[in-house]
This record gives sequence, structure tokens and C-alpha cells, in this order.
Amino acid sequence: MPKKKEILRGAEIFCRALKDEGVKHLFGYPGGAVLHIYDALYKQDDVEHILVRHEQGATHAADGYARATGKPGVVLVTSGPGATNAVTGIATAHMDSIPLVVFTGQVPRKMIGNDAFQEVDSIGITRPCVKHNFLVKDVKTLATTIKKAFYVATSGRPGPVVVDIPKDVTADSCEYEYPKSIDMRSYSPVIKGHPGQIKRASKLILSAKKPMIYSGGGVILGEASRELTKFARTLNFPITNTLMGLGAYPATDKQFVGMLGMHGTYEANMAMHNCDVLIAIGARFDDRVTGDLEKFCPYAKIIHIDVDPSSIAKNVPVDIPIVGDVKHVLKDLNEILKNTKDKLQENKKDLDSWWKQINEWAKIDCLKYDRTSSVIKPQFVVEKLWELTKGDAYVTSDVGQHQMWAAQFYKFDKPRRWINSGGLGTMGFGLPAAMGVKLAFPNETVACITGEASLVMCIQELSTCLQYGTPVKIINLNNRYMGMVRQWQEFFYSGRYSHSYMEALPDFVKIAESYGHVGMRIEKSGDVESVLKEALSMKDKTVIMDFITDQTENVYPMIASGKGHHEMHLSSERELA
Repeated sequence: MPKKKEILRGAEIFCRALKDEGVKHLFGYPGGAVLHIYDALYKQDDVEHILVRHEQGATHAADGYARATGKPGVVLVTSGPGATNAVTGIATAHMDSIPLVVFTGQVPRKMIGNDAFQEVDSIGITRPCVKHNFLVKDVKTLATTIKKAFYVATSGRPGPVVVDIPKDVTADSCEYEYPKSIDMRSYSPVIKGHPGQIKRASKLILSAKKPMIYSGGGVILGEASRELTKFARTLNFPITNTLMGLGAYPATDKQFVGMLGMHGTYEANMAMHNCDVLIAIGARFDDRVTGDLEKFCPYAKIIHIDVDPSSIAKNVPVDIPIVGDVKHVLKDLNEILKNTKDKLQENKKDLDSWWKQINEWAKIDCLKYDRTSSVIKPQFVVEKLWELTKGDAYVTSDVGQHQMWAAQFYKFDKPRRWINSGGLGTMGFGLPAAMGVKLAFPNETVACITGEASLVMCIQELSTCLQYGTPVKIINLNNRYMGMVRQWQEFFYSGRYSHSYMEALPDFVKIAESYGHVGMRIEKSGDVESVLKEALSMKDKTVIMDFITDQTENVYPMIASGKGHHEMHLSSERELA
């Protein structure tokens, strides 16, 4: 006799489905349209709800959680302003292909379209910045829709999925059954790369005299770091990572030439410009990487491996496209290459010559800065953090100069340790993202490298940190400016610092203390190391370290708009063009 199915209300179905999906943390903020769900959450202990102080904080915290763990971040917000407050975080995840499932409350079905209290068209508003979205019209489809949402968010090229749930659906009842798997006829991501294309790619790779491996965030999302490392080391090719790909290949390895792009190293950008075969893996050729498209890799044949067919040849024409999961494609390439030692030996002379040229470029020391200054240099703070954490911390950032210095001077040897908003460039991301990472990994060191302009945008999440015991270490590189805005105004607007100077900054030490945390203000370079050591030793305390840094420091190298990889500003004194 078949087991009788339970009759559950929609709100209970929501909670049970999350449990059956294996969700451990739910980031959210209550409101009228989701109160049935919050009542159901109160009656269960399987899913821990994290009460943020702003819906944007919920999406960023879930995003950080997802980037660090590889599991989808899950969010619950109410209708109207709850949903619209979440949009920035949804767009942030969308630009960086991060798996989120965001549940938004909605007014009852009969009121949709009537401009009811706290009604917005969540489906219409989020459509441009999600992988997919759903409006649940019947409680009988709720469980299946939730299963679909998690499947879409985590398969193929990951991304955020919104599920809009009217309040009366959460009050209705039906039999509960959560699907074990989902088959969506209109959605079937390609996993395996085409064998013929992979064979063509291997032949081109083996013919290269000046090769370059350009790997992006797709390698991390595809859990392919091990395969990438084997691929690069088998070939002894130089390799660069994008901002989103840092940690996909060990930064301390001799084959790593640094990050590329607008603020990439001289050797990485020059190698890109002069290579004859470019192997792009899990990267999307965005404008911050390519510079002027007319000048991008002018001598190279390009191989592009990506799970998303729409990304291939979107910005740059490629010679050999391979659609497929990067992990599977790299495994197939590695299998072919393991039997090609003789061919690799034939090209050794050319490859040695190429490495000699790259090492000459590296001697320029494009990341040089004044290490003797008594004024705190932001680069010095990041370097000391890297040394003291032995490169093993989870590091979140906001957006701007501090983000670039973190990328340049914290050497990431492992994937999923660098948590930042790359594509959208969202100020306010760093603190809630760090909170999400710390919830996932409570015994790990989690540091948020931020700037004073970014930190204040979601600073209310310090309250959440206190409530849920997430002792993150906040490194505030305080130059009393919106630093990157000021840098551009200096370079391109004749030093007219229009509204980039922060004249009414709070006392961050007092702010930290008022939220129940520890605050420190550091004004001398000689105190940087000791303060970092002290803060890192406080395992159970959130600490804001307010480093008063050099206001005039700029991020170098820099490729200006309309320039190519070979046209970098190296510093205010040194230019190569």
C-alpha cells in the first residue's frame, strides 16, 4: 500500500523543500507578504534563518556564501521594497554567474496588477538580471518550481533565479512531494565538449611558439582548478587569471604571470598582446580585460572554452570554439596531451625564448611602491595581511582602489578564497559577503578589505555579525576619498575632484564599539603589522581596523580607455606606450 502523502500549507512546503534541497542557511528579512512563511520557519529547526538588516545585505551575504562554498545562496524577502532592495544583489550575482535562489513575496493573486500595497512586478523588474524567474500561481506547483529554481541556478553557467510567491499561495494546502530530479525540455546545458573541436585545439596548442593561457571565473565555478593546473604544468605555458579567476591557478607558482587587464601586471598584458596562441578558459573577454578590442591579441589564434555558447565570440572572434563544462573539456585535453611529450620537446627552444622575454618584462617590477614611507601605503597593508594569514584567508572586498590592491598583492593559491563583485562593481558588497562566508566556514579567517566609502553602504550588517557570531576582520583602507573615482578625476578630468572627497566621515572605531565590536585606528606604517596580528588573534571578535592611508596613492599599472595591453601607465613617473 503506497505511503499517504502529507497535506501541507504552501508556507510549510517552502520550508520542507529547502530542507530536502539540503539548504542550511537562509538569508532574509520579513514583511507582510511572507509572514506565513516566517511563521512556518519559526516552527522548524532544519534551516537556519539569518536576519539581515537590509535586503541588499541578504543577497550579498548569500552571494558570498555561494562563492566560497560552491553551493547556491538562498534569500527570502517580502514584496515591494523588499524585492526592489534585493535587485542590486541579484544583478551582482548575475554579472558574475553566481548561483542564488531568491524568493520574493508577492501580493495575493487576485490583487496582482491592481497597485496593491507593497506590490511591484518582481518578474518584470528582475527579468534583465536573472538567469530565469518564476511566478508561482498554484500551490500544487510550488515544490516543483523550487526544484527547478535550484536546478537552473546551479547547472550550466550558474546564475540567480527568482521565485515570486503570492501570499495566498503560501496559505493554500496540497499534498507534498519534492521531486528527486528535474527534466526541463527547454533547458539542457552542454557538458561534454565536441571531440573534434578538442582535437583541433590540441593541435593548435602544440604548434604554439608564444602561447598564453587566459583563465577566468568559469574555472572556479566549474571546480576545474586541479585540471587547469595540470594542463598548464604539462605544457609549461605562462598563465594569467582574470580578477574573477584569481586562485584558479596558484599565484605563487613560477608559471603565473599575474592578473591581466586594466590593472594587471606588465608581463601578463604584454604576453597577451604578443602571444601567437591564446587559450581562453572559462572567461568572457570583458572590457576590463581586453582593453581596446581593435588592439586585442593582434597576432593570436584563439581557442575559447566555455559552458555558455552565448559567451563564445560575443566580444572577440575566436578560431576554435569549444562549448562545454571546463572541467570535462580540460580532462579531455589533458588526456590527449599526456602522450605528446615528443611534440612538446620539439617546441622547447621556442618556448624557452618566450619565457625569457616574459621574464624580461617581469623585471620592470610594475607593482613597485615606496615601502619606506612613514605614511601607510595601502599595498603594504594588503601584503602584510597576506604574510600573516599565509595566503590562506577568505578575502572579500568592495569595489575600487582597495579591490585592485587586494587582487594585486594578496596572492591567492586556492580557488574560492577571493570573494568580490567583479562585473557589476557593487559598493557595499564586502561586509555582508564576508558575513556569509564566515557562516559557511566559522573556523576560517575571513577578512574584508574595503574603503571608507564602500564600508558605510551596508554597515548596518555589523548588527547581523553580532547577532549570529560572525567575527570577520575588516581592513578599512581609509584615504578619505572615493579612491578610484578620485584617480580617474586626476587622470582624465584635470584634477577636478567633483564630489569624490569624503568630508563628513564617521569615527569607525566608535561605530565598531557601538555595534558591540572592536575598533582600531592606525596612522603609522610601523604599527600596521602589530595591529593586524592583534586583530587576527581575536578569534571571537569582529574588528574594524581603520588604516589612515596615503591619499595620493594610485593603482598601477593602468590601461586607459581606448588603449591596448601594450599601452600601460606604469606609474606617475614611468610610462610605457
